[in-house]
Amino acid sequence: MTQDHRFDVWAPHARKVTVRIDGVDHPMQGLGDRPGWWTLPDDADVPRGTVRYGYLLTKVFDEGTDKERTSVSEVLPDPRSRRQPQGVHDLSCTFDPDAFEWHDAAWRPRPLRDSVLYELHPGTFTPEGTLDAAIGKLDHLVDLGVDAVELLPVNGFNGDHNWGYDGVAWYTVDESYGGPEAYQRFVDACHTKGIAVIQDVVYNHLGPSGNYLPLFAEYFKPGASSWGDLINLDGWGSDGVREYILDNITMWLREYHVDGFRLDAVHALADSRATHILEQIAQRIAAESERTGKELVAIAESDLNDPRMIAGTEGHGLGMDAQWLDDVHHAAHVAFTGETHGYYGDFASLHALEKTMHTAYFHNGTYSTFRGRSHGREIDPAEQRPWQFVTFLQNHDQVGNRAAGDRMNHGMSVDRAIAAATWLLTQPYTPMLFMGEEFGASTPWQFFTAHPEPDLGEAVAAGRKAEFAAMAWDHATVPDPQDPQTFERSKLDWGEVREGEHQRILDAYRELIALRHDTPELTDQNWATVATQASDSEQWFVLKRMSEPESEHGVVVAVNLSDSERELPLMGGDAPRVLFASGTDPDITTTPGAVRLAPETAVVLRV
Repeated sequence: MTQDHRFDVWAPHARKVTVRIDGVDHPMQGLGDRPGWWTLPDDADVPRGTVRYGYLLTKVFDEGTDKERTSVSEVLPDPRSRRQPQGVHDLSCTFDPDAFEWHDAAWRPRPLRDSVLYELHPGTFTPEGTLDAAIGKLDHLVDLGVDAVELLPVNGFNGDHNWGYDGVAWYTVDESYGGPEAYQRFVDACHTKGIAVIQDVVYNHLGPSGNYLPLFAEYFKPGASSWGDLINLDGWGSDGVREYILDNITMWLREYHVDGFRLDAVHALADSRATHILEQIAQRIAAESERTGKELVAIAESDLNDPRMIAGTEGHGLGMDAQWLDDVHHAAHVAFTGETHGYYGDFASLHALEKTMHTAYFHNGTYSTFRGRSHGREIDPAEQRPWQFVTFLQNHDQVGNRAAGDRMNHGMSVDRAIAAATWLLTQPYTPMLFMGEEFGASTPWQFFTAHPEPDLGEAVAAGRKAEFAAMAWDHATVPDPQDPQTFERSKLDWGEVREGEHQRILDAYRELIALRHDTPELTDQNWATVATQASDSEQWFVLKRMSEPESEHGVVVAVNLSDSERELPLMGGDAPRVLFASGTDPDITTTPGAVRLAPETAVVLRV
């Protein structure tokens, strides 16, 4: 009989480990070539196929001492469990990822530099809230023209529903979404439709309920971030913790065929080792890219404004392919909504939006009033490329972390919402939509939890209200995250997609995405081919995407943000041709070197 490695577990300080499989206890032994790992003996008589199991640890000692830390008598779920059918507190369940029949052998994702992304939360994307139900909406995304979906975290969490950032079982797909087989079906269906899948993963913290990792090893270290206890990336026993993260990356790539990752809040990864964990993640993904011939990507969420994040590891950068760019969001949000409270204050001028079209980071060594200090550093245009910055008008954070979870379009006219979309889908960076944005969804997307523990639920609700003090939002508008209706209100209403103004918005997004795909200037990667002008007094913004530096010819995007008709400069070129117009009246009046636009409208012209 060969050794059964399905139940191997890392518990470096345990003196005895037992695995209970379908109610029968099996003593484990040390895995000789992997210190701290436990395995079943060769002669262990364990059932094959799908089984339920868990671990019993006894006499667990503190690192480097003979002091007993704990003696665990209850059965614990597997830290690398592929399934938790009855929740994160219960027994684990085996899952054979190789049993699925894939149909994507020839699949190759579109390069990120040419892509439009679409962020979605599986639980609120459809009424059913499952990955199988989401498959039924893929034709909508194909018709829209998006190239990749970015899934919010799907790993196991406690409770019936969650944003996903309270996950505690990193190797699972939560059963509420359909479990691991449903995830495989979803990815396979996406690839069949020509859509890549980017998975949001959270390696900077774990949720507050169901986290059993500290009973197995030193997964945490002293200190905390805004999101919770610090992951032990550089202290005693951190080799095993890093392996836990890196093997998780490999799992998603090989067992689930994902095309890349969005890494949550990487600035909260406190790592002082010579090789940062992000570098190792980048190297692991690059190795898989080489093995498969697929262009796989890593996108970081980072507020550091540090170009080292997206610099190659060969030059001692952190190796991320791209990063979310909040500065551009903030500048665009202020431009289209007029809100200037909290962290929006630094972006009050349209010249903030203008600056970010050339420098990516608005704060690139400048003073940030929200932080009370200078922040960021300049990019190197010779090293960084525009496609490496993912930009958006809305995302789960910027909608869900508003007091009422209101979407950007809820406070503006349809004309203005389409003008904003015109900017998003013609600006130099990689654009991303948030689910429902493309048809001006009337539903909010609010912060929701379903913690079974009453004390934890009350603490989350109270903390939620306290978070909004700096943004000057009314506490009375903050919904109770624990109220099931908060979750239900956040589900998209697909019945409104083809109705009235929703249809008009959807048609505009579809046309703009097609225009981006078909117009080389709109995905050009030369910073020198971007020109801008803006006026605070008259409230207009003009972006020009030239065919070559200092050319009179190219594509001009003119946006009138005022409530009056305005004349906007074309920045060179004769006899402009309309490629897209956002207003209800398609007639566009041009004069030599200028275009007249109705209030709250935008136009894309070839000059």
